Amino acid sequence: GSIERHLTKYFSAQGDDLPPPGLYDRMLRELEIPLISLSLAATRGNQIKAAHMLGLNRNTLRKKIRDHNIQVIRGLK
Repeated sequence: GSIERHLTKYFSAQGDDLPPPGLYDRMLRELEIPLISLSLAATRGNQIKAAHMLGLNRNTLRKKIRDHNIQVIRGLK
């Protein structure tokens, strides 16, 4: 529900125009960064556990962390 509300607001803000090209990648990035960050926080920075919880390969998660410049803090809750 909240994602749909966010997208509805985003489209409404465009007025009569369409969003600029690249919408799919922008929206995935907006969702992916907090999802990965919160997953890492929930697993106290344990990338193997976070990858398992997300259903990703550990190396895929590590690449996404690098690509999005997500800070990983280990051992804190």
